[in-house]
Amino acid sequence: MKNLYLDTNIVLDLLAERMPFYTEAAKLFSLADKKKIKLSISSLCLADAHYILSRQNPEIEVRKVLRKFKVLVIVLPLDDKITDLALNSDFKDFEDAIQYFTALEYDQDLIITRNQHDFKESKIPVMTAGEFIKSIKK
Repeated sequence: MKNLYLDTNIVLDLLAERMPFYTEAAKLFSLADKKKIKLSISSLCLADAHYILSRQNPEIEVRKVLRKFKVLVIVLPLDDKITDLALNSDFKDFEDAIQYFTALEYDQDLIITRNQHDFKESKIPVMTAGEFIKSIKK
């Protein structure tokens, strides 16, 4: 079973129903619900999603959505080692560095993102949600 690490943009595509990206994100989460893949996110991703969703939705609603969402993913911890690796990396974006080193530290098979260029030096394969879905249909 593939371990897919999700960038925050994929999570927000699903939770905020951002079109046209929602459909592909929903297919990924459907595969996880059917236990065909394992999806992981960082604890930072969960915090970022909460922050962004709560800017336009009541707190009680956001927490309800995140509790339902959390059963579909494994939340990986952000620790001192990952923070040090991110701070000392060549990544231009600190948040992307945290995402990358979390995926690397926890042996993820793929990083799923809409911003592939942010991970151009990745040792882990990087795909969009659509590319991954097409690859498993072959």
